[in-house]
Amino acid sequence: MELERALIVHAAPTLAGLKTANLFWFSCPDLEEARRAVDGWNGIFMEKGVRLDIMKIHRNRMLLYVYREKRLEKDLTQPEAERILESCGYSKGGLPGILSRLRERLRNDRDFPHEIGLFLGYPVEDVHGFIVNGGKNFCCSGCWKVYCNQCEKEKLFRRYKKCGAVYLRLFQNGRSVWQLTVAA
Repeated sequence: MELERALIVHAAPTLAGLKTANLFWFSCPDLEEARRAVDGWNGIFMEKGVRLDIMKIHRNRMLLYVYREKRLEKDLTQPEAERILESCGYSKGGLPGILSRLRERLRNDRDFPHEIGLFLGYPVEDVHGFIVNGGKNFCCSGCWKVYCNQCEKEKLFRRYKKCGAVYLRLFQNGRSVWQLTVAA
């Protein structure tokens, strides 16, 4: 799958400005070519407030993180989010340091870091609920496991799904990722 299509399939809600971030695996037979493509997209996305980072490489796959930088900073500086991050070993050194710590945890930890939801725009109460309950006792699941405000979250899941379908249709009809990316 080419990177442009993968961005539409896996990150439409972020590109549309509905969600802080998305994380997905991208298969790439040529890692250097894929790195150049990521760098190219960062140049394109810059004026729209979107970033694309390589979080991990495993064999011929990259774990790509698409995010809205200002929105992510706002999400991670909520007091409850800061408490969760601090308990997971993150310092308050600003976004580059926090992302570096996440990258380190993704690359070195055996288990997937449970605080990842904070980096994906999941509600803090659901990230906290997931951590406290060990991923159990949730009231529903969709893009993430929900621990409160079920109806509100189900509506949000439907909105993300509809966004993905609309973006894929528009992309297949000739719209580019650039055209589909909403400026911050």
